[in-house]
This record gives sequence, C-alpha cells and structure tokens, in this order.
Amino acid sequence: MILLVPPLEAVAVFRFWDHHQGSGAAMAWNVFKFCTALRGLGSIMILMVLGVVGVTYYAIVLTNYGPALYLGGLDTLISLAVLILFHSLLVMLLWSYFAVVFTDPGAVPPNWKPAVDEERGEVDPLNGVELSDMQSDPSNERRIRYCRKCSQPKPARCGRCVLKMDHHCVWVVNCVGALNYKHFLLFLFYTFLETTLVTISLLPHFKTFFTDGEIPGTPSTLATTFLTFVLNLAFSLSVLGFLIMHVSLVAANTTTIEAYEKKTTPKWRYDLGPKKNFEQVFGMDKRYWFIPAYTEEDIRRMPALQGLEYPSKPDFNGQEF
Repeated sequence: MILLVPPLEAVAVFRFWDHHQGSGAAMAWNVFKFCTALRGLGSIMILMVLGVVGVTYYAIVLTNYGPALYLGGLDTLISLAVLILFHSLLVMLLWSYFAVVFTDPGAVPPNWKPAVDEERGEVDPLNGVELSDMQSDPSNERRIRYCRKCSQPKPARCGRCVLKMDHHCVWVVNCVGALNYKHFLLFLFYTFLETTLVTISLLPHFKTFFTDGEIPGTPSTLATTFLTFVLNLAFSLSVLGFLIMHVSLVAANTTTIEAYEKKTTPKWRYDLGPKKNFEQVFGMDKRYWFIPAYTEEDIRRMPALQGLEYPSKPDFNGQEF
C-alpha cells in the first residue's frame, strides 16, 4: 500500500489545529485529500523515468558509441570504455530505482504501543504497554506522539504513518522512509553518475551543432542526441543539489521532515557522529554500502534499520522524542 503525505502547508495546518484546539481534538477537514492526485502523477513519472532512460540508451548505444566500436583504433577503445561504464551504472541505477519503488518504507506495526520508563517518566519504544492512563502533554518535548489518521501512537522519528518518514517522492510513487531511504540515496548517487557520464560523452557531439561543418546522421538521430544531452545535463545539475542536501541530512542523522520540524538548534538527540550516522542508513557491512540491500547480520544487530528503535545520546534531554 502506498501512503501519501501532505505538503508542508498541510503540516502547518495540523500544527495550528493541535496547538489551539488541544491534542484530543478531531480534524475539521481532511488535508490528505489534496494529495490523492499524486497517485496518478506518480505512475506517469515512472513512465517518464523509463522514457528518459530509453531515449538516453538510444542516443548513447545505438546512435553514437555503438557504431563507433567498428571504427578501430582509439575510437573503439573510447567507445568500449563508455559503453561498459554506461551499462554498469545503468544496472545500478535501475536496481536502486525499483528497490525504492517496490520496498515498503516501513509502517507502524498493528497495535504498537510505546512503553514508559516509570522511574524517569520517559517513553521507551522497545516494549509495548497500554496507554489508558497516559496523557499527551504538549509542553513535554518527550511526549507520546499520536497519529489521528491511523488512530494509534507513533514511534520515534515516525512521520505520519511511515517509519522515519523523509518525504513522499512522486518519481517513485512511494514514500521514502526507514526501509528504503538507503535505496533512494543510491538512486540519486547512480543517477548523478550516469547523467554526468552521458553529458560528458555527448558533449563533443553537442558542440558540432554550433559549427559550420556538415553533421553526419539523420534528422531524427541528431534531434535525439541534442535532446539527450540537454535532459541529462539538467538532471545531473538538479540531482547533484538534491544529493548534497541528503548527504548533509545523513551526516546529521536527520530527515527532511525532522529538519523542517525540529527547533533551530545545533544539538540533535540522534546525532551520534558522522560515522555512526552513516551506518544508521547504510549498515556496517562495507560490501553492501553501494548496493540497495542489507545483510541479515546488519538487520539483526542494527534495530535502526527496521525503523522502530534508534540509539540516541544517553545524557541528552530537551529534544523531541
């Protein structure tokens, strides 16, 4: 099941209502209804991704570097290197992409309840107890977080029905959360490498459009080469900015939603240092860092990869749970 998340404006409405009406008040209207159109848009975006891949493949393999394999000499060596690298990155890009599309980002288990440390009065997400005697105090920054849409408590770092919610991505028709965030980052990484390779590879062909000499090829192949260069250049630059943003989020062990919601402070209870923060997303087995998968051992010994339990600074207080 694909879960849709409201835009930040809708989140602001939730905040306003909760602050002025109390934590037990019901929503006057359903802000989620404005996101239902994203379902159809997302399906179109998947077709668009595959379309861009198809056009790029035609321009690189069938039109330019495939035929150049038979020219001999240095042209053959360059073409062979480009084609090997292109296909290698394409396999990793598509693997990561469909891993994001088909991997459930992580949902709150049915009847999940946080537990309370009676000595400290704090919430412990590891054990389940009934909450009939517990009240959510808005002034308490370690208060129990409750989702009205699901009618149940939310675990730590869980954003609106999705564990460790980062954002909803229309490009993959899925939410990005605890269980597929690594796959999403790898998709960005391999997309940047692939589009950069295509841009550099087609640059000499693109420059010929602005010369006075005769350009070999049919009008359709020339148009495809021109379009492919422009598209991949645009994607390369845009994905680079997005990738840099998410690398900074991983380094701080936070998410897009948390970065928006949390207070403006340099301190963050889940920031364990760059190395441990990286492992919270990519796991500890270096052999699996660049593929969209985890080892069973990492999943077993790192509960954060399952989205319900997160290590935090033991002596750190005063931040949102």
